[in-house]
Amino acid sequence: MKHFRLALAFNVVLLAGCASSPPPVASAVGTPITSLTELPLPGADDGVRASRVAYIGPFTELRVEVFGVPEMQRDVMTDGQGGFTFPLVGALDAGGKTTNMVSEEIRSRLAGRYVRDPQVTVNFKSPTSAYSIQSMTVAVDGEVKKAGAYPVVGRVTLMRAVALAGGTNEFAKLEDVVIFRTVGGKEYVGLYNLEAIRRGNYPDPEVFPNDIVIVGDSPQRRRFNQLLQSVPALLSPIILLASEMRK
Repeated sequence: MKHFRLALAFNVVLLAGCASSPPPVASAVGTPITSLTELPLPGADDGVRASRVAYIGPFTELRVEVFGVPEMQRDVMTDGQGGFTFPLVGALDAGGKTTNMVSEEIRSRLAGRYVRDPQVTVNFKSPTSAYSIQSMTVAVDGEVKKAGAYPVVGRVTLMRAVALAGGTNEFAKLEDVVIFRTVGGKEYVGLYNLEAIRRGNYPDPEVFPNDIVIVGDSPQRRRFNQLLQSVPALLSPIILLASEMRK
């Protein structure tokens, strides 16, 4: 019995050491990697693809109103490129622009031609279309309780995104959380330690629409859990040892 316990303890040590080296960030051998201190923030042009709340993007629902002109008060939805048409104004390329920029463009086209001194307001509407909702989500996958796409409304951080997915499960590898992001046509990958963020070691990074968050898997914890289920009556001292090793 003593030899059996020693053998199990040795196996636990081996399993814990299997994940000492971090996984590669690129699956293809020879893929060029540039080291950065943090992921870049999406800019105005990226709002066309990511539909950031501050910018108008594809399938964005808007409320456009020209004060005192009931015929020019209507709801519109932008097309796949962020554009839409409006009476007496024509086609507008609103993708990547703020609502103030679009309202000024509408005002300048109407002024002096159709309305003497137009007062134009453009505001975001709460999305009701499936296309609009999908364009403003972050995907959370991996070792979380409820993987899926979740809406990004206002400022959403990595910890909040994981919380929206129900939090991590028992097999999550907190030091191996990845954010995939496209900025300016380039693919970026950020590797984060969720446990260190929870401790306040460094700031909780912000996530944006179209980001993909993957919470890594801890194979040694999964194997150890299977080991516990196979011989539960013999492992109380080893469970204590394993928990100390994981700190």
